[in-house]
Amino acid sequence: MSKKTVLFITHDLEEAIYLADRVLVMSSRPGRIKQTIFVDLPRPRDIKMLGTPEFLRRKEEAIEAVHEEAVKAFTAGEREFA
Repeated sequence: MSKKTVLFITHDLEEAIYLADRVLVMSSRPGRIKQTIFVDLPRPRDIKMLGTPEFLRRKEEAIEAVHEEAVKAFTAGEREFA
């Protein structure tokens, strides 16, 4: 078995956490990796997983990181990017 790496870019946090083993949250201008969220949820993943405490914890972590960047962008006058 050979391991594969796929880079998937999305704004949908739920989708990112459901599909990924690792989610990278980017900073607002300049775009840099702000935070890495490791998703160690069991595979295969089932749609029922979306409501589990483990999934929701990772989603909340991602929302907080993205929200911080949106506030920074808004404060800097980049309203169209917030």
